[in-house]
Amino acid sequence: MTPSPLLSRPGAVPADAPDEGVAAHYGDPYAEQRRLASGGALVDLSHRGVVRVSGPDRLSWLHSLITQHVERLVPGVPTQALVLSPQGHVEHHLHLVDDGTAVLAHVEPGTTDALIEFLRRMQFMLRVEVEDVTTSYAVVSDPTPRLVERSYLASYDGPVAGVMAYEALRVAARVPRLGLDTDHRTIPHEVGWLRTAVHLDKGCYRGQETVARVHNLGRPPRRLVLLHLDGSDSELPATGDPVQLDGRDVGRVGTAVRHHELGPIALAVVKRNVPDDAALTAGPVAAAIDPVEADDEPVSEARAAAAARAGLLRFR
Repeated sequence: MTPSPLLSRPGAVPADAPDEGVAAHYGDPYAEQRRLASGGALVDLSHRGVVRVSGPDRLSWLHSLITQHVERLVPGVPTQALVLSPQGHVEHHLHLVDDGTAVLAHVEPGTTDALIEFLRRMQFMLRVEVEDVTTSYAVVSDPTPRLVERSYLASYDGPVAGVMAYEALRVAARVPRLGLDTDHRTIPHEVGWLRTAVHLDKGCYRGQETVARVHNLGRPPRRLVLLHLDGSDSELPATGDPVQLDGRDVGRVGTAVRHHELGPIALAVVKRNVPDDAALTAGPVAAAIDPVEADDEPVSEARAAAAARAGLLRFR
């Protein structure tokens, strides 16, 4: 991936994996968080992959492969979807929209090739074409993620915020990210994707049996939680660090950030039976769970508003 032209901005500091190619921040991460939360800055997410699916059979074909109902997707209306393994584990998370002639989907950096390989294996004789258009399109957020022509980045001269600001607002809104807040065992129910990326009344797709069984017969064994971290420690836990209760592993850390209002926080996936008032450690740091709604309950107004401000519910 060619580094973004916005990395030439004064004060730009390149981001580390998995966000190489864009700026972590431009000199003042907390101020950038505040600007982004108020809608006063643009975040460069051009390191994300963009896949285009065209052809007259594209919607019915995708409908048979992914977790979302897209057979009659209205042009310009965005949605989210997952590709699951046969066992129901999450393999890909897509943000997609149809423009009337093709579906454009943006995905996590580093996952584009695997997604395209899977889709092309499933083409058979259908009238669809799948291509990587990452060199033509870029994802930006201000604060709602949207796709623009890649040349837009070179001409943009407005205020910016780094990906650190975007990630801090994402974590505070309890929005998971594939590969950071998930692992190879993750099912949609554990991280809230049953609400945003799965349609429970659509036809058959790979992994549907697991989705239906867990939804109908019981709760999943794990859940996504927001952790408040001990602010006296200068170190943040790393992705994949264990979450422990009384010396026993009860989960794993996902994304840890420093939020401009909440301080150090992290997303983690823990066993469902871990009490909300448990005294935990996340890697080397003491941690406490911020109680949230159960996975099968509606998103509260406050939580939905936080996610909307972070630009994480949809893209236009």
